[in-house]
Amino acid sequence: MHLILFDVDGTLVDSQRMICAAMAEAYGHHGLVCPPRAELLSIVGLSLDDAFSRLAGGQAHPVQSLTARYRQAFFTLREAGKHEAPLYPGAQQTIEQLAQRDDVVLGIATGKSRRGVTAMLEQHGFMKAFATIQTSDTSPSKPHPGMVLQAMAETGIGASDTVVIGDTAFDIEMARAAGAAAVGVSWGYHAVSDLHAAGAAAVIDDFAALNAALDALWPPAVSTAANELPHHA
Repeated sequence: MHLILFDVDGTLVDSQRMICAAMAEAYGHHGLVCPPRAELLSIVGLSLDDAFSRLAGGQAHPVQSLTARYRQAFFTLREAGKHEAPLYPGAQQTIEQLAQRDDVVLGIATGKSRRGVTAMLEQHGFMKAFATIQTSDTSPSKPHPGMVLQAMAETGIGASDTVVIGDTAFDIEMARAAGAAAVGVSWGYHAVSDLHAAGAAAVIDDFAALNAALDALWPPAVSTAANELPHHA
């Protein structure tokens, strides 16, 4: 069995508009200047406390209060149907196809809250697709390997049969720290060069390329019978 762990924001869903809008509301509520969009996207994937701490750059920002305000703003925007976070092209078909394989277990490893993940799964009909879900509510922030280690423990699948699919260097570093492989995606929020530098086994440009990347990690078994020489009387 193989365990495939997907990141969410920037990998399965394009949530940058929601993220940036919620960030702007959180900073504005506290009378603080919101960092530029590029800086906001650079911390996607981290837990919120860690993200706000990094964005503070050593300044005394009210991290916990910013986190709470961001969560509320994100929830309000989602409930109001503003700044939708659509699936990336090919994501739906890829998850549905992988979920049908009897040699694969799917999971999620994300900096989102469990509430946010549940909303995404319900929206896209993925509730039964993922056997293990690791979130910032119960795990250390990426790139700590805790999410991957816990997913492996829950499924009983070892590191050599586990891969993380993600768009940030945090995803890649998390996987490698757990002894697992990682495949980066080029359509997310970190540069391709950063994904390679972090140790990605491959970086794909669309979901259609994922199967080939997985086959490179775990070559399909070749039937022994098909390769046997015919017996002669």
